[in-house]
Amino acid sequence: MRHDDFVGQVQARARLGDRAHAERAIRASLETLGERLPESLADKLAAQLPHEIGENLRRTEVYGGLGTGEHFGREEFIRRVGARAGVDDRRAVFLARVVFEVTDEATQGRIMTKVRESLTEELRELATAGSQGHL
Repeated sequence: MRHDDFVGQVQARARLGDRAHAERAIRASLETLGERLPESLADKLAAQLPHEIGENLRRTEVYGGLGTGEHFGREEFIRRVGARAGVDDRRAVFLARVVFEVTDEATQGRIMTKVRESLTEELRELATAGSQGHL
């Protein structure tokens, strides 16, 4: 998937008024995911995304790919996405779900399965709900 297609899909599914808001949602969600995932997995996921989008996963690396992700739960994940995107918790949940959904569609193989397996059950629910699902 190309960068413009990825951003356009997030914008349309999240019903955002412009591309800038979509890019902010993508950045907020993927930077937070990058903090949570083991860095080697974040790198593998980033490699399957358009370069500009994948870099959001790498932006938060601190150990050059050798460290492990921070261990925080759903509440903290949502708080961080909301703070980065400038939205309340309810909107942050929806934006993260949309970004997860588009990311899943933009990748190949088992990478998103591995991503979901690395998350706690409560975060895994967030990652699989999709833009139309109930959570």
